[in-house]
Amino acid sequence: MKHIVLTGGGTAGHVTPNIALIPGLKEMGYQISYIGSYNGIEKTLIEAEGIPYYGISTGKLRRYLDLKNLSDPFRVIKGISEAKKLMKELKPDIVFSKGGFVAVPVVLAAKSRKIPVIIHESDMTPGLANKICIPYAARVCCNFPETLQNLPEGKAVVTGTPIRKELREGDAGKGRDFTGLNSDKPVILVMGGSLGSVNVNNHVREALPELLKQYQVVHLCGKGNLDPALDHTDGYRQYEYIKEELPDLFAMADLIISRAGANAICEISSLSIPNLLIPLSANASRGDQILNARSFEKQGYSEVIEEENLTKETLLAAVQKLYENRDRYITAMKNSQHTDAIPVILSLIKEYTA
Repeated sequence: MKHIVLTGGGTAGHVTPNIALIPGLKEMGYQISYIGSYNGIEKTLIEAEGIPYYGISTGKLRRYLDLKNLSDPFRVIKGISEAKKLMKELKPDIVFSKGGFVAVPVVLAAKSRKIPVIIHESDMTPGLANKICIPYAARVCCNFPETLQNLPEGKAVVTGTPIRKELREGDAGKGRDFTGLNSDKPVILVMGGSLGSVNVNNHVREALPELLKQYQVVHLCGKGNLDPALDHTDGYRQYEYIKEELPDLFAMADLIISRAGANAICEISSLSIPNLLIPLSANASRGDQILNARSFEKQGYSEVIEEENLTKETLLAAVQKLYENRDRYITAMKNSQHTDAIPVILSLIKEYTA
């Protein structure tokens, strides 16, 4: 039996594409293990899938001044040592990495034992963790054709993002039963990312009195971001995080307000749901979400408000424009050349473990 190690973590976007591959890997007869951080979100998500999970030490490699820059290199060195021990113990035939800083020690450890590595880069331009890992990879999968110019020729292949099959199997009626909402008004699903977004949360809540005149709102606001004062607001439901019921919430959503993480927007576009993207500011990130969002806007899939321009007024105006022209956005997404990434990636994995 061939053995694959999956890795990636830090946010749900570094984990859910791996989860999407698991059913296909099982069908192909692969033994599956996962290496992530000790207590990252990936631990919770992967253990729920019944996959053996191994934690290692990890540190973030920052481009900015921070006291943790003094200690984190030692965590990375410790993580590499732990990953090497795991590679020796698990003896995988291949490693598939979805990125995030936990993946760096795993990829380096795999290379030291001559284990082939396949990497997936979701964003338009590679992040720092993947930039470190790419030289050690056999192949690099990506979402956007524009990304190819930033990747080594001959290694890179446009695959798209693996989308969990169950996301396409949601039931709007079950979503309404779960939330207690009705079919009288359209539903806006707000997704601030797995870690939540204080800025998006605050502006949505500020606009609620106006939004609720025309819409119902389901708000996934991230851990620790619930507002008890809004618990009994008619037409508004808030949750820290949703897993099992997410397909049903997608099925009942008429519009989505979301950050512009590549995996999230690929899931949204594959479901053809009109969406308003609010990318993370370049001041708070390397600007990858802005590039992702602008690409989707250019293709006619999305409306975009950059964080610096986010106000109650711009939010309400964008939502109204999105809803009034929803058929146009739906048509653009349905006419797009979505590829089913899962069989493409599984065939690459099979190629390197034949």
